[in-house]
Formats: sequence, structure tokens, C-alpha cells
Amino acid sequence: MNSPPTPCSFLALTAELAPQQGYNLTPLPGIRILRSETILEDVPVLYRPGAVFVLQGSKQGFLNGEVYRYDAGHYLAVSVPVPFRMASQASPDLPLFAIYCEFDLQLAAEIVTILDGQVSHNERAPARSLVSSPMMPPISDVLGRLLHTLRNPQELAILGSGLLRELHYRVLAGPQGGSLMAALRRNSTTDGIVRSLTLIRERYNEGLSIPELAATVGMSVPSYHAGFKSLTGTTPLQYIKALRLHEARLMIARRKGPIAVIAAEVGYASPAQFSRDFKRHFHRCATDEVKWMRKNLGEPI
Repeated sequence: MNSPPTPCSFLALTAELAPQQGYNLTPLPGIRILRSETILEDVPVLYRPGAVFVLQGSKQGFLNGEVYRYDAGHYLAVSVPVPFRMASQASPDLPLFAIYCEFDLQLAAEIVTILDGQVSHNERAPARSLVSSPMMPPISDVLGRLLHTLRNPQELAILGSGLLRELHYRVLAGPQGGSLMAALRRNSTTDGIVRSLTLIRERYNEGLSIPELAATVGMSVPSYHAGFKSLTGTTPLQYIKALRLHEARLMIARRKGPIAVIAAEVGYASPAQFSRDFKRHFHRCATDEVKWMRKNLGEPI
């Protein structure tokens, strides 16, 4: 039997799978690999639920006064889509390599249901949108096997889905998995907020009001506002604005139409207000931001 890949072989495999600057797709759905060669500071990001494993270089996430490390010794897990700021360290000589695993929410819910039946699980862990956890040996082991398998189409066809399932399990059963599970669990006290986030995602370009969102999930406005801020680190209105701006950024990068038309499609009545909000959020106008994206992140997926 072959021994598990060492950290050095991790990097060699990752460099082979991610030859291009920016995000590199893999044959396995939900798995992509980032190669970055630039120091980045105060970059707005909006991750979907999943986990980020940095194999070389380092990243820090900043949300609501807290700092979340994800580097060779820590990984970042995201339970709900949440906008935050990010910084990273890299160079052409020592590129940052990171594996992004987007959660299969149906699979995650199945694993949560199974783990809920285990006595050892801490049911009282508070729900959190972001969690930074130590990179434990079981995580490193499955990542090494995943990287190796991505190079072999036959192994990928046979083992790929099983490795994805194991990776989901390792994250959810990890040191701080209880806080992720509390956000993913459908019968938890945060369920109303999570359902609200889904509604916002579906209708972000409409004129949603806070009383309407609160009523939809059966909560009072004060309770909804407090619960929303506790889980996402931001207010509902700030969240909706950030989602609109991130969606517009992708649409502009994908050349979906003129900027004024895209601004209206994401819910802005005023192109001038959109331009002001965009520059305030991303620190660049839309045209310059798209150039920056292509240089540092590659073509948008």
C-alpha cells in the first residue's frame, strides 16, 4: 500500500493541478484550486457554504471585529453565505495554494442528521457562519488522497464521491464542527435566519423590507435583527446590499451587459448610487475591479 502524500507532495500535486493564476477548476464538482502570487489586503469576499484549505501561504478573514486564520495549520469553514473582508500573503516564489470545497448541502444535512444521534456531539454549540479550525491529521490525510485522485480519471470516477463525503464528514465532525452543524441543522434556533438567507438569495434584487423578512420566518423585527447580526456579523440591509454588489461584480465580469443595465437587474434604481456603493465596497470602480479580478482570480467561474 502506498503511504499517504507528505506535505511536500501536497504542494507538488497542487501546483500541477493549479498551473494558472486564479481559480483552477477540477473534474470533481465543488472542488477548485486557487493559485495566487500577490499580497492582497482588505478584499471583500462572499463565500458559499464550504471549506477552504490553504496548503501554502496564508489568509485572514475579518468579520465583525474577529480575525479568522486559514493557513497551512488552519482551515476555514463557512456554514452560510456571509460577506467579509480578506487579506492574504503570497509571492511568485511562494505562491498561495488553496483548495476550495463547496458544500453539497444535501450531503451535509445527511451527515448532520447522523452526527446528531451521537452522544459525544455538543448540541449546545452556538451557530457560527465562519469557523477557523486546526488542520488535524484526518483532514490532511483526506486532502492528500483527494489531490492524488484528481490526477487519475479512473480513481476519480470510482473514489471521488466517497472522498467528498469523507471531507464533508471530517469538517463537520472536527473540533468546531458543532458551531457549523448548529447553523446547518434544520430544527435549530437559527433555522429562521438560515431560511431568510435563502429567501434573500432568491429575491435579493427586489424591494425586500425587514418586517417582511421577519414575518416570513415567524419572528419579531427585533428578534430577527438580533439573530441575523449574530449569525452573519452584519445587518439585513447591509447583507442585501453586499449581495447585490457581489452579484453585479460577477455579472459585469461575465460581460452580461452594460453596467447601468446590470445595476438595475440587481435592484438599484439609480446607476449613480450603484457606482458610489460599488466603489465604497470594492475600493475601485466596476471596470477597474473586473480588471483586478481577471489578473488575480482568473476568468470568473
